[in-house]
Amino acid sequence: MILLLIVIYIAFVGLGIPDSLFGVAWPSMYQQFNLPLSTANYIIIFTSAGTIVSSLNSSRLIHRYGTAKITIASTLLTSVSLLGISLSPNIWWIFLLSFPLGLGAGAIDTALNNYVALHYSASQMSFLHCFYGLGVLAGPYFMSLLLKNDFTWQNGYQIAFVIQVLITVILFSSLRLWPNNEEKNLDEKNKNKKVLRIKEVLKIPGVKLTCVIFIATCTIEATCGVWGSTFLVNSRFMTVANAAQGITFYYLGMFIGRFCSGIMNSRLTSWTVIFIGHIFLLIGISLVFIPVQSFTVLMGLLLIGFGNSMMYPNFVFLTPINFGQKNSQSIMGIQMTASYVGTLCMAPIFGLIAQHYSTELFPYYLLITFLIMALATLKLKKQIHVLKG
Repeated sequence: MILLLIVIYIAFVGLGIPDSLFGVAWPSMYQQFNLPLSTANYIIIFTSAGTIVSSLNSSRLIHRYGTAKITIASTLLTSVSLLGISLSPNIWWIFLLSFPLGLGAGAIDTALNNYVALHYSASQMSFLHCFYGLGVLAGPYFMSLLLKNDFTWQNGYQIAFVIQVLITVILFSSLRLWPNNEEKNLDEKNKNKKVLRIKEVLKIPGVKLTCVIFIATCTIEATCGVWGSTFLVNSRFMTVANAAQGITFYYLGMFIGRFCSGIMNSRLTSWTVIFIGHIFLLIGISLVFIPVQSFTVLMGLLLIGFGNSMMYPNFVFLTPINFGQKNSQSIMGIQMTASYVGTLCMAPIFGLIAQHYSTELFPYYLLITFLIMALATLKLKKQIHVLKG
């Protein structure tokens, strides 16, 4: 089980690398293709649409083919998409290839989150997302090194392609480690459980609030990941290469935050970890407001990544505790859909704001999103407390 868990961690590193590449590459991309700044929104939408499609169909596919085969096929699809993007002669090919990139990512995310939730502990769930943080940290780190040494964003995507191919080989080699009857056992366990419709799920007290929280935390993550580097270039006047290096502070904060969350989960309740994350997140946003090109804004991004990274794994873990195991599977699907809404809709909204007004509004957008999330979290905690008596 431990060896298989290590393989799953490696797969999540691969999941994280493509997620962070685009935001770092975009300042070079849109200048090379002579595009408006907000064109990134369409790429986000195509990628997120692929993610949603694969997530909605993942349960059926996993039941038919198994978690291992779906993860391998999805990682291979991600690899091919990355190579294709690196070779794209124009933006239209990038649009086209963003959809299968999202398809692969969504299937990996859903399959492995579900597998770890069923077979491992809360701390290991946090560590799983910690390795995702390692992947999103590695992406901009390698990209910044390449840009500083007169290479191109295409070279960054090609390196990501090679890494994904290696991870695919590791996953293929691990086939014998996966239980052959995992989906069958799961079906036997859950066959008497009622599958709720979306309207029924949303009527459960607290579900709408948790959806707001998932939208908000993923809005902050996606906005920083996609637009953080552009903000550093346009509003803090860094070079593209320095901004690419600077945004690694955000991803470093995410990695450290997920690691610390895994440790704290063994000593503190998930609610306590969540509120600790809120404090660091607010401090980080406050530092980004300071209008100087200095280490201060980078520390702000690090603390934003640190604080916000604690939200997703802990709220996922709290789902069966807050709403009961009977309803948790249906609610989990709604929560994941809500998280994709944060990426699909809210990050592009900031792109439009930046296009028509200024990237200076970046910290204001984060602050408003944070306040919505904080209020929803407090109200959810109170509501859960009342329901449980």
